[in-house]
This record gives sequence, structure tokens and C-alpha cells, in this order.
Amino acid sequence: MTNTSRLAIDVGGTFTDVVELVPETGELRFDKVPTTPRSPTTGVMDAFGAATVGIGDIAMFTHGTTLGLNALLTRTGARTAVIGTKGFRDVYLLGRTDRRTNYDITYSKPAPLLERYDTFEVLERSLFDGSVHRPLDLEDARRVAAVVAERGYRSVAVAFLHSYANPAHELRMREVLAEVAPDVAVTLSHELSREYREYERTSTAVLDAYVKPIVRRYLRALEDELAAGGFSGRFLMTRSGGGSMTAATAREQPVSLILSGPAGGVIGAAALSELIGAPNLITIDMGGTSLDASLVLDHEAVLYQGAEFEQLPINTPSLYIHTIGAGGGSVVHLDGAGALQVGPQSAGAAPGPASYGRGGTIPTFTDAALAIGYLGTETPLGGKLRLDAELAAKALEPIAAELGMAVPALARGVVRISTTKIMGAVRAITVEVGRDPKDFSLLSFGGGGGLVAVDVASELGIPIVIVPPGQGAFSAFGMLMADVQHDFSRTSVSALAGLDPARVEAAYAGMEEEAEAMLASEGFDAGRRTMTRSLDVRYAGQEHSVTVAFPQPGQDMVATVEKTFAELHERQYGHTMTDPVEVTTLRLRATGSVDRPTLPVLAERVSGSARPDGTRPVYVSADQPAVPYSLYTREALLAGDEITGPAVIAEHTATTVIHAGDHLSVGRHGELVIRVGHDIEGGAR
Repeated sequence: MTNTSRLAIDVGGTFTDVVELVPETGELRFDKVPTTPRSPTTGVMDAFGAATVGIGDIAMFTHGTTLGLNALLTRTGARTAVIGTKGFRDVYLLGRTDRRTNYDITYSKPAPLLERYDTFEVLERSLFDGSVHRPLDLEDARRVAAVVAERGYRSVAVAFLHSYANPAHELRMREVLAEVAPDVAVTLSHELSREYREYERTSTAVLDAYVKPIVRRYLRALEDELAAGGFSGRFLMTRSGGGSMTAATAREQPVSLILSGPAGGVIGAAALSELIGAPNLITIDMGGTSLDASLVLDHEAVLYQGAEFEQLPINTPSLYIHTIGAGGGSVVHLDGAGALQVGPQSAGAAPGPASYGRGGTIPTFTDAALAIGYLGTETPLGGKLRLDAELAAKALEPIAAELGMAVPALARGVVRISTTKIMGAVRAITVEVGRDPKDFSLLSFGGGGGLVAVDVASELGIPIVIVPPGQGAFSAFGMLMADVQHDFSRTSVSALAGLDPARVEAAYAGMEEEAEAMLASEGFDAGRRTMTRSLDVRYAGQEHSVTVAFPQPGQDMVATVEKTFAELHERQYGHTMTDPVEVTTLRLRATGSVDRPTLPVLAERVSGSARPDGTRPVYVSADQPAVPYSLYTREALLAGDEITGPAVIAEHTATTVIHAGDHLSVGRHGELVIRVGHDIEGGAR
């Protein structure tokens, strides 16, 4: 057999999701295996074992991991130093003034990843235009490199002043470090961001250096295990900006992986929106540990040119994703005031929720969903894990007793609290930025999304919920859609009307030459390479910019950019001005196109209608403690099938719940389209 199958593996906090595509038939297979936190590569190799073909028959493997993100969350990254320009040693630690200090008495400055003891400076100085004010002092550079080696740092970030305009000194510093401290991993700020703003560029470099040794070690170990198993295909990693990158590039720029965990789902959502004709989507991805909310506007995922991790800036393109600690493994507990809380702590994969029967005794959202009847014991999760209702009830009992409640009533409260937290995440990306949730459909996926999606939509007035096929592993499916991407930028602050076309063209030509060579080295021929130009534009005197598409040949640059900028500024900020417009940054996105899979068309039912497998009692309230919900198996549904709530639709990787008044229809690709018409507590909306 020739290696033609493609595999996507998304490592989550509790489960590792697997999607296998056989290009010849278009068949998609969704599966789950347990995540193995203590040995990350083990879970990935177990996921390969879930495929129908051997490792040697996989042509392309796309991988998403939260390894770097987890190292940051737990502050277990590498011991890192930062080297800056003489006189600018404290750029990273000083950061920027935050206006929240003026009105938020609870605000505290984000904790840095290193201390002043870990900061160094070297005699050198370039100016904003790239000219050299003071050459790099090699003796001073070697002195600092020697101290870095002596103190045992595992990683170092080099961030010299204005290196975005002239990177020569950073490149030479790397050579010095290679000579004097060869065992130290090195990150150069200009290789991650060729833009002004010293603090943001330095922060990006520090974050990259902090996780680099960990990510490198993991990827090398995984590559060795894959090679030993006979893998010879292309190995890609999803990145924060919505595309993918080769594993070799990921080893050198792991900062691009930090926010990549939920990126696959948003990529898949954008593709699905085109397929089913739903241009505007709110997405919620509820996994075992967290929930990620994002937007798709006009079939496009919303992309930001800058991101943050715990208020620490990352100056690379990133999808707009809002994450909260609300997953299936979120722990149920009482806070210091005796109030019921859910999360953000998670039971994770080991031991996991009590109902998993793996030794866990702390109650979780999953245990509560089982206790009220949303989940059942008859359908194993991922075809392997059968839940234990007695263990779930036993875990919930102590808190129920302390609050003087019955276990089902407590479990209903847990689900309601989680629903409220998820509503807050949706509001953060809609209402709080001037968008009305009613103008969107809610796309729900992840192992837990289908349990709460209708409740969330009902509360927020969202009329339609869409559940994609393979919802429990949909993020992994989205990874199969991810083209290889590289982002380039050059700072060029100047008035739009005075922009020099020749200088602009020269800047883009330089970036495109670098991009073409990079994509060619990664195996993409000319027909699979695409270069997309854009500009960051703002009103003169403003701080923040809006990214607009570069005009097409033959279009008037100034008029076209001004018109597009005004439209986007109105959409994002609600107003326009008559102030002069200026350009701040030239951007280029280089794309290497992969063959994108499509969801197969589901067969239509010739006669009759979908039949339930029976019923299950669901605790809705004290007045409705055992409402019979019809049970359906999703794999048995066909296109055109219709179901009226209340009902529970179970599938291999997840479960969907609809209530009285809700109406579900099955689309031509197997998507569940739910028209929401009921509030869970009873009564019409």
C-alpha cells in the first residue's frame, strides 16, 4: 500500500482527538484516545494506533498540542535570559503602562517569566532607519555570553533596539553565543517580528525562548518515534495564526504554537461555514479542560495581528479566541464563601472525572451531566470508556449534603453555572465589542459542546445551533484544512498619501523572495504558493491600526486603501474620522496549499423517519425531575431526518442535547441544524 492517508491529532487536556482521511474515498474517521500528560508522545503514538492503516501509510500528519501553553500556565518552561542593548536592559520588565491601573483596584501587573538578575545588556545601537549608531562590541558580547553559560541558562532571547530595521547585530550575537555557550537555545527577536515596539517584540522573544527547549525536546522525541515506526510523510503543526508550519519550523519558532491548541476548530469552522452557507458563526469548543470561543465573519476566521498570554504580548498573527476554564473535567467545589463553583481547575486526563472509574473522587461537570441524564452509561465515550453513574453520584454527594440539596438538583446547578460562564465567554467576543449574538449561528463542537449549546443559545437569543459531524474531534478535522503559512512584516510608518510606491514594492519583493525560498524548501511547487499582501493603517496620532488588503494592480492605492480602511474602522470601532491616514506596517502572508478534504454528502432517507432507541429520564427541575428524553444514535441519522425535542443524540465522540420546543434537522453533510425555541427552565422565549 502507498502512503496516501492523512491523519490529524489534537492533544487536549483529557482526550487526544484523531481524524483519519482516506483521500481516494473521502472517508473520514473520528476517534479519541486518552491523553498521557506524563509522557506526551505516548498519547500521540496511541492515536496513530487508532488509525486503520500503519504509520508508514500516512502521507501527512498534522498535529496540535498545548505543550508550550501548559509550560507557560504552570511556569515550568526553561530558565531563560534576555540580552538587550546597553541602556535598555529593563525593557522587558518595565513593559507598558496599563490604563486599567486608573480604575481597577484589583489589577496587578502580569508576572514576568524572568527576574532582573536574568537580564543583560551589550554595547551596540542601531537607529530606527537601520543605520548603525554604535557597532556591536564583540568583547562585551563574549563577556555576556560567558556569564549566560556560567549561570546555566537553557535558553536566551536576544532583543536589540531597532533590530527590526537592521538585524545584523542580533545575527552576530547568535554567532557569539554559539561559540561561547553552544548548549543554550537562542531566539532572535527580529526572526519572530520585524516590527517596531520594543517591549512587544522583546516579550515575544522571551516567550519563544521560554518554551523552546521543551518544544524542541518533545518534537525531536516524537519525530524519532515516528521514524522508528516507518513514518516518511509530511509532519505539520498548527499555529496560532490559523495555518500550519513544518515541524522543523516549529522547533525554531515555538511561540507560534502557544495559542494553536484551539486553532484547528476555528479553521474547520470557517471551511464549514462556506460548505453549508452560514457566513457568520460564533464557535464554542468545549473540551476536557477549557472552552474556547471565537468568531467567523463572512466565512473568514477573525485574525488579530497581536495576541496576549496572561497580559504578556505576543507580536505574531493569531486567531481571535477567548478561552475560559470550563470543560468536561472542570472541578465542582465550594469557594471560601460556601458558594458553588465550577472550574477553572480541571481533573484532567489522570485521574479525570469520578465517573471515568480511574480513581478520581473529585466531582466534575461530566459527573453532573451524567447525574441529570444528559450523558448515559450505555454508550461508551470514544467507543471505549463507559461512565459509572454510581461513582458520579458518590463524588457529588458530599457537596450536595453540605448545601442541603439532592444530588440531581446540585448537578443541575453545576450545569447552569457552566452555561452562565460560557455565555460570558460568548458575550466577551460579541456584545462587549459591539456585535449582537442574534446575528450569528452558534457552531458547537468539542466533547462537551453539544451538552450546553442549546442552553447557551436560548439564553443569548441565538436562533440556530449547528453541530458539525464528528463534533468531538472537529478541531482535529480542521487541522486537515490548514495550509502551511508564513507571516512576514516590515515597519514603515508614513503618511498614506506620501507612500513611495517604489520603496513599498522593494520591501514586498524582499519578503516575497524570502517566502518563496522557504516554501520551496518545504516541498511546495510554484503552483501551490500564494502571496497575500496587506497593510496596517491608522488615523494619524492613533495607537492601534486596522489591517487592510493591499490594492490590486490597476487600482488607485490611496483611494482604495482609504475606502477600505474607513469601512473596517467603522465596523471595528463604530465611527470614522476626517484625520489623515497613515501606514504603519507592510505585511505578507505566504501560503503553501495542501489538498483540503471536504465532508462527504450524507445519504438521504428514502422512506420513513429516524426512530429513537428508547428514552432516558432527565432532571430538568424539582418540578420536572424525570422528563423522558428520546434517545437517538447520530451515526444512524440520514440527511433530511428531523427530530423534535426533548431528545439526546449520542455519537462516537460526543453527545448533543435538545429540549422541548427545539427542532433538529440533519443537513446534507450530516450537520445537525437546531432551531432553538425553548428556555431550559420552562416557558417560551
